[in-house]
Amino acid sequence: MSNPNERNMVIIQEFRANAGKVGGPFAGKSLLLLHTIGAKSGQPRINPVACIRDSDRLVIIASKGGAPTNPDWYYNILANPLVSVETGTEQFQARASIAVEPERTRLYNHMVEMMPGFAEYQRKTVRVIPVVILTPVK
Repeated sequence: MSNPNERNMVIIQEFRANAGKVGGPFAGKSLLLLHTIGAKSGQPRINPVACIRDSDRLVIIASKGGAPTNPDWYYNILANPLVSVETGTEQFQARASIAVEPERTRLYNHMVEMMPGFAEYQRKTVRVIPVVILTPVK
């Protein structure tokens, strides 16, 4: 199962079967399912993404494991910032926005505190990894 889409489907199924809890590298971590609309295709997409809370907002990082390019879901939210989010058994709409400095660094550092692997992702790439804020739509 080397295909990223297949891996994501397994994580999504486990997430939904266990009220948002998954094992493997995400065991004990906060994870959400990000529903976006494809920037090019216009098709619905779902991606499992690590997250942290910042007040009433959720924060996700477009790290792609430190790859030289941003993940596809990042371009989806730039094109269509109204997204849907699954956390645990709850689903809601949110507006995605890109954090700017100094908030970007504060939030990225908070993610590193919660999940130290994100420090390695930043070291692996020369790009500034975007931090995305998901604000629930009331």
